[in-house]
Amino acid sequence: MAQAEKAMPFRGSKLNRTPEINAGALATRTVNSLPLRRADFACLADALDYAALGDTGANFYSGRGKLAAVLPYRALREKALVLARRLLSLSLERGARVAIVAETNPDFLRFFFACQYAGLVPVALPAAVNLGGHDAYVVRLRGLLLGCGASAAMASTQFHRFLREAAEGVDLAFVGTPAAFDELPERDVSLKRSGPAETAYLQYTSGSTSFPRGVVIKQEAVMSNLFGVVNHSLDVQPDDRCVSWLPFYHDMGLVGCMLAPMATQRSIDYIDTRDFAMRPRRWLELMTSTRASISFSPPFGYDLCARRIRSEDVGRYDLSAWRIAGIGAEPIRAELPDRFAKLLAPAGFNPRAFVPCYGMAESSLAISFSPVRQGVIVDWIDADYLAEHLRAIPAGPKTGRVNGFVRCGAPLPGHEVAIRDDQGNALPDLHVGRIKVRGPSVMSGYFAQPEQTRQALSPDGWLDTGDIGYRVDGSVVVTGRHKDMIIINGRNIWPQDIEHIAERQPGLRPMDASAFFVLGQDDEEVAVVVVQCNISDAAECHQLTQTLHREIQGELGITCLIELVPRHTLPRTSSGKLSRAAAREDYLRRREQERLGAQASTDRISYFEQRDRTAALGR
Repeated sequence: MAQAEKAMPFRGSKLNRTPEINAGALATRTVNSLPLRRADFACLADALDYAALGDTGANFYSGRGKLAAVLPYRALREKALVLARRLLSLSLERGARVAIVAETNPDFLRFFFACQYAGLVPVALPAAVNLGGHDAYVVRLRGLLLGCGASAAMASTQFHRFLREAAEGVDLAFVGTPAAFDELPERDVSLKRSGPAETAYLQYTSGSTSFPRGVVIKQEAVMSNLFGVVNHSLDVQPDDRCVSWLPFYHDMGLVGCMLAPMATQRSIDYIDTRDFAMRPRRWLELMTSTRASISFSPPFGYDLCARRIRSEDVGRYDLSAWRIAGIGAEPIRAELPDRFAKLLAPAGFNPRAFVPCYGMAESSLAISFSPVRQGVIVDWIDADYLAEHLRAIPAGPKTGRVNGFVRCGAPLPGHEVAIRDDQGNALPDLHVGRIKVRGPSVMSGYFAQPEQTRQALSPDGWLDTGDIGYRVDGSVVVTGRHKDMIIINGRNIWPQDIEHIAERQPGLRPMDASAFFVLGQDDEEVAVVVVQCNISDAAECHQLTQTLHREIQGELGITCLIELVPRHTLPRTSSGKLSRAAAREDYLRRREQERLGAQASTDRISYFEQRDRTAALGR
């Protein structure tokens, strides 16, 4: 590593202890020599200019938990300025989009901030081939390149072949690896950074209900969101340090775990998302060794830890410095935070560290935050009354079926949240309706999609989040997605209620079931649940199917079509969420294939039974 890139050592207090690393490299400091500023900047480039005056920065760890790369903010700024001039040698127009396959490495940060200094617009693309394989990933990349109208695109050597294939026939000025971009000449120009009214970046949505859309976020919008989060929601302190395994192509990873630390001059330690998925303990190990105080995760990250960490290993962790454990990005199951906190209590984890929050890419990141040090507050609701009347009435001693919903706190300062019915009328507290938000963090629209923008954004600035929920005591409570609601005989059926029944069966796990509706005879909605499992015995499949039929009928009063499929069948978004929309498409595709077959069954039998019957027909 060149002298200019060497980090200041940890020194002084316990908070500044050096992690165990090889090769003598030193991670950036926790306590900065620079006075703390909490995101009070006009644009992202201004924020990096200030952070570069101090000693903090980003640190990247390998799958083995060793420090692999150190990028102080001062080095990031220097490298970004050089790259900005190289990008401008391509004669790109101001505001041109630069697509970046967003791996967790220093190159992503370098390219992202080079765009800020050059007046270009970075677009983070998913760095996950996923279970769809080579062809599906290439098709996805191609759709994203075309969707954002990219003028240049970058990927590491690991992903470059996919990007090259996806870019064939697409009008791009340059496609290459970081090394290829570094061979471009530096254009001798005075750089003009992106100003407050210009676009800071495009953020693709997760695609849980449709193909991902490019959210246009202006500098003033993201800076407003960052200011609200770090001042009013997290109350960032001079001795805070962050850890993240979230991908940069997810809004929580990009804004919450890359831009927020930089805009507050905090050091952050990264592990790759894939490394976390294989070894969740790396997250807790890094929190322990760096004495980090802030880290965020969707619920499934906490769940993965709770399932994979053995109770006898908890004693090796020290999580007593973890003061903010953000949890959001998807509905929070009421029992999960409590299970995680009880498991890690011997390691010093405080359940009051949990900070439930609600947000989305269309609002830069955050819409609402629970108060720090409050912990998780759960509303225990009469589930049957909720389904019939769309009102959240507290459960009583004689309540039959109960649902727990987590409060996600009050809206950020300067933002409004309203709950409205389908006719647009405002609803009082505890009445469930569409969640709408208005404020300075809201997107400008979807890139090159005026009709979708018109549907989501009203002329007076209200964003239809697509979520449904209610307000109580000033707090936002999310109960689901509007498009996912199943309506049978005039009754509202929550897909997560069906999924919970499936996932509590022995051998099944969270996110092993996806419920949705299909149209049956006379175009009425029919509930379907696809369950992934490792059961191959026909008798066991039949028993599980019958159990699910019985429990769903008994608890929800509906008949549900049930399909069992092998593990790793249910599709997920780039950010790891289950996609009910994609699961529905896959289900319908399989049904069409059966219809075209010689002997398509009219029963909803399991994948394995169908396989055996097909084999028998072949004989």
